[in-house]
Amino acid sequence: MLPIIYGNKLDGQLQRILDRSISLTTQIEEQTKAILDTVKNAGNRALYDYTKQFDGVGISQLEVTEAEFEAAFKEVSPELKEALEGAMANIEKYHLKQVQTGYEIKEANSYLKQIVAPVERAGIYVPGGKAAYPSTVLMNAIPAKIAGVEEITMVTPPNKEGKIKASLLVAAKLAGVDRVLKVGGAQSIGALAYGTETITKVDKIVGPGNAYVAMAKKLVSGDVGIDMIAGPSEVVIIADGQANPKYIVADLMAQAEHDEMASGIVVTTSERLASEIQILAEKMSAVQPRKEIIQTAFKDFGAIIVVSDLEEAVALVNQIAPEHLEIHTQNPEAVYPKIKHAGAIFLGEFTPESVGDYYAGTNHTLPTNATARFSSPLNVHDFQKKTSVVYYNREALSAARRHIELIAEEEGLFAHRDAVSVRFEN
Repeated sequence: MLPIIYGNKLDGQLQRILDRSISLTTQIEEQTKAILDTVKNAGNRALYDYTKQFDGVGISQLEVTEAEFEAAFKEVSPELKEALEGAMANIEKYHLKQVQTGYEIKEANSYLKQIVAPVERAGIYVPGGKAAYPSTVLMNAIPAKIAGVEEITMVTPPNKEGKIKASLLVAAKLAGVDRVLKVGGAQSIGALAYGTETITKVDKIVGPGNAYVAMAKKLVSGDVGIDMIAGPSEVVIIADGQANPKYIVADLMAQAEHDEMASGIVVTTSERLASEIQILAEKMSAVQPRKEIIQTAFKDFGAIIVVSDLEEAVALVNQIAPEHLEIHTQNPEAVYPKIKHAGAIFLGEFTPESVGDYYAGTNHTLPTNATARFSSPLNVHDFQKKTSVVYYNREALSAARRHIELIAEEEGLFAHRDAVSVRFEN
């Protein structure tokens, strides 16, 4: 059951919810290090062995063939393909606005430039099994493609038949993924980070995964770039007394069905609404196919928090910095400008978080566990890097000479000073 908490009693319960995270234990770290080292040394052989060990299937080749792509397009219904194409068009439209082209600052005797360029190779991790989501393929691949990444490699674990879910392959082909490999887990992150006989080393790895994938991304960070360490999913809903409790419970369940550690929190100004949500949550979750997962998530990491007014609600949300924030109030347009920290904001009762997950065009790879305080959704910039260019002629260096020399002397770096002064010796 979703517990109801009142504002002056929320500290302990809220902190327990906020403290939840993927359990990156010492044991997981040691096991992941061993996997990464083995992949680094043994290459493809390690990938085949680990796929047999962890996924329970022996595969004869790593890369998905054109024949497998063709079979996937035949298997996926025209309606689903059309839906994926519609989502793709919206994602492209939104992310095209993020493209940067650099800039120049020109003076009489000098100029400065910033060059924006894509990373050459990106690796996308897409979970398999029950969590095989074609939307994740689109959300990760399309920004990379728009950024101008030359080669996009997707890794995802095969099923017990050694196959990849057809909708994942269709999404990959539509989004312009260059290669799809039948390998998952920490071993696939190692393959992307270090390269094997089949997999070319990439420059950036993105995409969600389990604790071992998260740990592997953490350990290879520095050897390659990564997007973020994703934690369990979460939604916070701000609601006033006019909100529809049935819609709110539906949206809480949509988040809770991910896994038992998903968090759903309602912050409301109405005690009546709080009671209605609590009763409906019990009733509506009982008929869901994933009811055990939903009800466990509700009990362990859910809450209905009653506050005195919307100002208190906003202050609490800014403290939580949620991955997803829905605003179910009479005038959500007046509330959302006050939000400082959230991964994505959904306005009004007809904008469920599912719209953003699948179709609107905004990215659903979002910062979790309060990292929205300093992190952004996955975007085109994640696949671009910036280089600075500096040009001074003799006159410009002469004008700046004394300032540079003074700062260098203050820092005790006399060779830095001399690198300037030597250019003005007779």
